[in-house]
Amino acid sequence: MKKGIFPSCYNPPISFFYYLLQHQEVIIDLHENFVKQTYRNRCQILSPNGLQNLSIPIVKVKSKRETIKTAIAYIEKWQKMHWRSLEAAYRSSPYFEYYEDLFYPVFMERKYEFLYELNQELLLLLIKTIGIETKITFSENYLKIYDNAIDYRDKMSSKQPFSLNFEKYIQVFSDRHEFIPNLSILDLLFNEGPNTINYLRRN
Repeated sequence: MKKGIFPSCYNPPISFFYYLLQHQEVIIDLHENFVKQTYRNRCQILSPNGLQNLSIPIVKVKSKRETIKTAIAYIEKWQKMHWRSLEAAYRSSPYFEYYEDLFYPVFMERKYEFLYELNQELLLLLIKTIGIETKITFSENYLKIYDNAIDYRDKMSSKQPFSLNFEKYIQVFSDRHEFIPNLSILDLLFNEGPNTINYLRRN
């Protein structure tokens, strides 16, 4: 079976995990150039006011830099802001309180120098929580083309056309907003809980 090549993403979209389940082994590319305005440093949730982007501020540099060298900026209390946004969006969901203690320390008790460190901790936590058994490794260098692999690095952007036909599930605020597919995996996890893995497998 071919390996999957993925970028390092922040609370990745549902499609990330759908594709991940198609592989026994996945490589997270830490040495690609950081791409702005993608899921590498942002995720999308459904807030009381509709679609909301949560973006991690990045230390600005004049030249291109690898993901592994991309530093997080702390000019604002973005971790606290993100956690409060998640609470506002999902406190009333069926499973937020069930998983709250797993994610609270990441946002409110720890500080990460580099983006990949935060993304890596969240990814491994999410995979364990969901029950995904795919083997995850992290690249030691950048290769433009991987032999015997499927490359998903260009797919992880909200600007890319979304072609997967995910079935609907009940989202918080569905009484005032249309169903939005392919939000952050947190939207699915907080609404579907242990059923998340089954949802990913049957789509």
